Amino acid sequence: MCGIVGAVSGRNIVPILVQGLQRLEYRGYDSCGVAVHAGGLQRARTTARVADLLTQVAEDHIEGRTGIAHTRWATHGAPAVHNAHPHFSHGPGADAGTARPGRIALVHNGIIENHEALRARLQAKGYVFESQTDTEVIAHLIDSHYDGDLFEALKASVLQLQGAYAIAAICRDEPHRVVGARAGSPLILGVGKEGGENFLASDAMALAGVTDQIVYLEEGDVVDIQPGRYWIADRAHKPVDRPVRTVLAHSGAAELGPYRHFMQKEIFEQPRAIGDTLEGIEGIVPELFDGVAQDGAPGAAAWRVFKEIDKILILACGTSYYSGCTAKYWLEGIAKIPTQVEIASEYRYRDSVPDPKTLVVTITQSGETADTLAALRHARSLGMEQTLTVCNVATSAMVRECKLAYITRAGVEIGVASTKAFTTQLAGLFLLTLALAQAKGRLNEAEEGRYLKEMRHLPVALQSVLALEPQIISWAEDFARKENALFLGRGLHYPIALEGALKLKEVTYIHAEAYAAGELKHGPLALVTSEMPVVAVAPNDALLEKLKSNLQEVRARGGVLYVLADGDTHIESGEDLHVIRMPEHYGALSPLLHVVPLQLLAYHTACARGTDVDKPRNLAKSVTVE
Repeated sequence: MCGIVGAVSGRNIVPILVQGLQRLEYRGYDSCGVAVHAGGLQRARTTARVADLLTQVAEDHIEGRTGIAHTRWATHGAPAVHNAHPHFSHGPGADAGTARPGRIALVHNGIIENHEALRARLQAKGYVFESQTDTEVIAHLIDSHYDGDLFEALKASVLQLQGAYAIAAICRDEPHRVVGARAGSPLILGVGKEGGENFLASDAMALAGVTDQIVYLEEGDVVDIQPGRYWIADRAHKPVDRPVRTVLAHSGAAELGPYRHFMQKEIFEQPRAIGDTLEGIEGIVPELFDGVAQDGAPGAAAWRVFKEIDKILILACGTSYYSGCTAKYWLEGIAKIPTQVEIASEYRYRDSVPDPKTLVVTITQSGETADTLAALRHARSLGMEQTLTVCNVATSAMVRECKLAYITRAGVEIGVASTKAFTTQLAGLFLLTLALAQAKGRLNEAEEGRYLKEMRHLPVALQSVLALEPQIISWAEDFARKENALFLGRGLHYPIALEGALKLKEVTYIHAEAYAAGELKHGPLALVTSEMPVVAVAPNDALLEKLKSNLQEVRARGGVLYVLADGDTHIESGEDLHVIRMPEHYGALSPLLHVVPLQLLAYHTACARGTDVDKPRNLAKSVTVE
């Protein structure tokens, strides 16, 4: 979600700050702004897009060699210019009833939980608040501690903050300095290649094309960047060295090519993404999941962990949670390991029964999802130290904090509604299932060969599914006129129905719910009318006949069915029964194929309704606050 860019340089830094924000636009935002030191502090803010901010800074002739910039996704306070970042401090003036002009400018990602108490204390000292945000409290707090050294004022201030934050701040009285801090939200340091310039950012992508030398700040770190030098202190405020890593982020704006939206492009990239994720895999071995230590040396050995554990706990949010729900069927059905799947935002706030012989598996596209990181840390605090992540970003906090990892290769996903990240997660989780089954002696050579053959065929099979797009467009024309929909699945495909409903509601704003089809008669059947389209996922598996009975229940109540059926299911199109035939039955890997038409249905319905497909309202790409 929110994005931060900061810089000190010997040149005008405004173009780099704004370009950094443009590279972070895919995360979602509702306002943006920039502040620079130009003799004093200058600022521009808008609730429009970054392109409008660029026009504004040009018209106002805002230039400077030190500055900070931000894209905001509203939490405290509505999307409005006065709530947009950067925020200025307004300390007590020399005369009673006046406020000193801004001395501190600050941007912030995260949520300050004790902001109300801090606000009351600062107001009592004479500080004037201009916004409803929790962020403005930090600017005033730093100002209240300021005595000529911005870094010391920041260190004193963070000791009083409760919650999650990534901060970057500049001071009117120190024109060549940016300071930052992080706790619970990501922040990186970029070491410049020329002119002694240095950078802060919430994501390495913001610095693509500017520097590839990245320092990943650790939890509790505070940082001070100046031209040609920087300092880092740990959570105890003791000086510390952090390794500089070469990170090759994508430079320049992503290209749409022949596609209308990034969501469509990313749906059609799935054969390539799956192929890349599985590239080079010659056999199913636990070593595919070995960890990497922080210094680049070999990390934890997966085979040892896999042999020792006897349970699995999966922690994830949103789409990643549904991939975990799918994996539960594989892990219990193939590897024969008891598996529990928890919504990360719920897990840490309830009493649970920890077991040190549990493998804790986190699933996250960004590796920075706040709820999932917090749930991981909670599990570890309970004594469950065996951890593994399936993640799309090798340099993320999640990968650094887990002993073991499998890095998917979906590439950058611009559209807020996840598509290729989901299917590559499923591919990684299926590999994990087979590796665990092998470690436990539950996968013979013939089975391994068959599964590997099926996985290598996935890119071709996905291409065949994508060829169904014209038929799905005709469905979308019907759905565009509806306001509610039901999705049905059974067994392994129930989580795929859940994911299909999520996609539809995310990008079309149609209310959609998914149910295990056997639950229809226990309540949802009351909703079925001719105005409630019902989508069913119908592979030719052991539950097919049960599912057919559920479909008849819908037809008997006047419902209109849209069925994704394998070719040999003997489900035929008829009155109020629309069938799209899948190219082939794919057994245990069928969820990776059946989810793609549901993605296309959501996409084309959104196009027909004229919504903002890549940036749906109220949503953000990477949710870095709880």
